[in-house]
Amino acid sequence: MTKAIHEVATSKTITATILSGASTTEEIDLEGHQLAAIQMPSAWTAAGISYLAATESGGTFQAVYNNGIEVTATVAASTCAVAADNALCLAPLRFIKIRSGTAGTPVNQTADRTLTLILKR
Repeated sequence: MTKAIHEVATSKTITATILSGASTTEEIDLEGHQLAAIQMPSAWTAAGISYLAATESGGTFQAVYNNGIEVTATVAASTCAVAADNALCLAPLRFIKIRSGTAGTPVNQTADRTLTLILKR
């Protein structure tokens, strides 16, 4: 007799901040989770977001590309941006940063901006 094994997906939230005058968050350790969504702050200097990744904590962060195209998302203040379109691209990554803008056009935020990341296992 075979027993069915059911695994329940677990989720957690963490925060990451882009400091005033900067365009990237601090290092984010996804710790075996995947990015599911980002809750944007109520104040946001208009820009989309892109991602950077490193192979180890404190490593060299590089822009994330898929088939030669930078992985980006359209976001706005006071919204929850679901990361479904980028889920496969981001799935293998553990250490990431989120950038306001793109590699070619980063956008510095005019005040500290705290993003709430919804992660799932």
